[in-house]
Amino acid sequence: MIRNVLGSLVALAGAASAVLSPFRDWYDGRAGQDYRVRDLFEGITAAESGVLVSILLPFLFAALLVIAGVVLRSRIAVALAGLVVLGFTILWMVRQGQAAGSLTVGGDGAGLQVGVVNALAGGVLMLIGALLMRGRGARPRARREREPVEPYGAPPADQVDTWPPTQEPGMSTHTSPWPEPEVDPYTGPDPHDPRTRSYPQASPPPGRPGDPRDPVHPPRRPPEA
Repeated sequence: MIRNVLGSLVALAGAASAVLSPFRDWYDGRAGQDYRVRDLFEGITAAESGVLVSILLPFLFAALLVIAGVVLRSRIAVALAGLVVLGFTILWMVRQGQAAGSLTVGGDGAGLQVGVVNALAGGVLMLIGALLMRGRGARPRARREREPVEPYGAPPADQVDTWPPTQEPGMSTHTSPWPEPEVDPYTGPDPHDPRTRSYPQASPPPGRPGDPRDPVHPPRRPPEA
């Protein structure tokens, strides 16, 4: 977020510098708005130019690209605007050098002047702003990297609930990693335990093992025929 704001401010400053540069002197006291766009392709002439058909036109287009790139957070649009400004400025320098025989820099109003410096600085600031911006795709990617990744995916709604570590069907109530203890199967009350007897039993006579038959209801012999 901070890089996007910083890059946007730098790019907008470059756009402002590029748009203001045609209103300042470029060469031998001649302002940039006096150079026609067609002169950059056909050769520099002494003919005067209107503002909307001067070198200001491509710089305005570059400024609109910068504004669109800042709104959309597009680094490509901002970098393209910087290349447009630098490209037209360098093309003007080539044509002016051909028309004058050579390019000179003088402090007495002769040669290259401050308008060219403003245009070159504006293009460079646009490129720096594009490098500082992070763009639109960086924020979602960082958000995905911060999100924790689940080790196991949730089961679909149309399938039986399964969950690690056993991967067995059923409700996910098994929370311990250790196996559950097995319970001995129930075999009924202990006949020798007095707490579980439901009826009295006769004690066996001394020296005779206990009779497993029912002492209260002993079996009857069938009648003899």
